[in-house]
Amino acid sequence: MISRLTLQAAIDAELRPDAFKDYTVNGLQVEGRERITRVMTGVTACQALLDAAVAWEADAVLVHHGYFWKNEPVAVTGMKRRRFATLLGHDINLLAYHLPLDAHPELGNNACLGRRLGLVAERCLDGDMGQGLLWFGAPDPEFGGAVLNGNGLNGTELDSRALAKRIEAALGRRPLLIEGHSGPLERIAWCTGGAQDMLPLAAEAGAQAFISGEISERTTHLARELGVTYLAAGHHATERDGIEALGEWLAARFDIEHRFVDIDNPA
Repeated sequence: MISRLTLQAAIDAELRPDAFKDYTVNGLQVEGRERITRVMTGVTACQALLDAAVAWEADAVLVHHGYFWKNEPVAVTGMKRRRFATLLGHDINLLAYHLPLDAHPELGNNACLGRRLGLVAERCLDGDMGQGLLWFGAPDPEFGGAVLNGNGLNGTELDSRALAKRIEAALGRRPLLIEGHSGPLERIAWCTGGAQDMLPLAAEAGAQAFISGEISERTTHLARELGVTYLAAGHHATERDGIEALGEWLAARFDIEHRFVDIDNPA
């Protein structure tokens, strides 16, 4: 068991939220009980996750997508009221970390996605926030013991279709593939979530493929005209690992229980 203050202080020291200009509040968003034994993690603080926390008798819910987004209506009514009532009625803390969790070099969503896909990060590129959220590197030639080519055969090259197959196997969902680059992929950029508009920056840095979560209508034309393969692997799917890794990190350091709950989301 630890205190709420100790829990937040540990996360803040590791993720450094004060270094980020974000669209939301990072840290404690809803105050619950002071002593914490059980922490439930999930991607988004939706009602289904809150209900799971109540059933498990969690003391805190730790998420990547919390509340209080920029330009969000402030009135606590309807759906928002039900969510707050669940948290306050059961004395459950809600903590959320957005960009700081995306960017962390070990626990972050980008770091986790890179490892899962066998991508070796070489550097971070400044995104529209100027905070190094766009990762850049190359495929590990020894990932999984063999590299697949587009025909599904053992080979030395990774092409667009082979990368799509790798993403599908790793994340359990088929990415939307826009083949802007033909031939082997040697330089790959990635940024989880809704980072499709970082595509031009990835192209400028020399990326032949860019992996993110979402796609917009304009993204298809950008990819084709810039000659960069784009893979939309799902906002939720690309951001499952970071929050679970953060929960496991906490459980390894403190006398608490951790449970990650994945609320299915096809987006």
